[in-house]
Amino acid sequence: MRLGERHKEVAQTPTLEAALRNGPFHLALRAAIAARRLPLHRVQHHLSRQGITVGVTSLSYWQQGARRPQRAESMRAVRALEVILELPEESLIRLLGPTGNAAVPRRLAAHSYRSLVEASGVLERLLAEVESPLDGGLRTVGQHERVRIGPGRELLGRDSQHIVRAQREGVDRYVAVHHGDPGCSPADVTVHAMENCRTGRVRWDAGTGLLVAELLFDARLRTGDTHLFRYGFEDGTAGASTEYLRGFGVPGGQYALQVRFTDDALPVRCHRFAQQSTAAPRGGRQELTLSGRHRSVHLVEPQVRAGLLGIGWDWE
Repeated sequence: MRLGERHKEVAQTPTLEAALRNGPFHLALRAAIAARRLPLHRVQHHLSRQGITVGVTSLSYWQQGARRPQRAESMRAVRALEVILELPEESLIRLLGPTGNAAVPRRLAAHSYRSLVEASGVLERLLAEVESPLDGGLRTVGQHERVRIGPGRELLGRDSQHIVRAQREGVDRYVAVHHGDPGCSPADVTVHAMENCRTGRVRWDAGTGLLVAELLFDARLRTGDTHLFRYGFEDGTAGASTEYLRGFGVPGGQYALQVRFTDDALPVRCHRFAQQSTAAPRGGRQELTLSGRHRSVHLVEPQVRAGLLGIGWDWE
């Protein structure tokens, strides 16, 4: 059974629909767990696979109304529960608002926890279609990305200058990943092989806005060889963008990210952030100031760690 089919069945449960609509939180959680027919120890197991530790006793208290999630770790767990229990996004979190039913504001067009979890599964499938292993046999030595935001506040495109080192014999390609903002049409995204590479197979998934592009080198690398190449994506197919983030499966070399805006669409504030995983809270927040003729902000990480790193911004 596919996720979408099961989600539809759960959403049609009258008791669950009423609880999600009217609250309170503990009734909605109890109805969702009952609809999924999951014992609490299985719910705990699913949470632990996301790196979230919540005891069975705490889950029991939450669904009885004896306690409410309040700490940052607990709120992470609630967002993860929405995915595990196949509920509409924000359906549980909104019931924990100041009034018990108030919706919690979301950043428009940001990559949500749910979208990142779903995209990770799609990414594995797309990589399999281009016959690429997850590591690709390459280690990043340095990377400089430039992201362009258009006058309509949309992500116009991005280009990357990449230096890699071969970890094994015979590597002759790199698979680049583009995850568009919500509403992105990956079928209309253009891939550009700019320097020392050429475009091979391209695959995408419309539901997640995810695209992978095979970039072929002119020669096979030997173990230890380095290779410099440049590529880009032309997008502009989604709505207003509020952040750009990049995931790193393993620690790497230097990473620099520059985001450029137009004079017709300048954000009121910008900041950098980091996450250890999609389920982890964001940390490392640092305000960034627009500067230069191109009205840009940037970050430089001398040695990236595994996780997520990015720049976010707020519109007026």
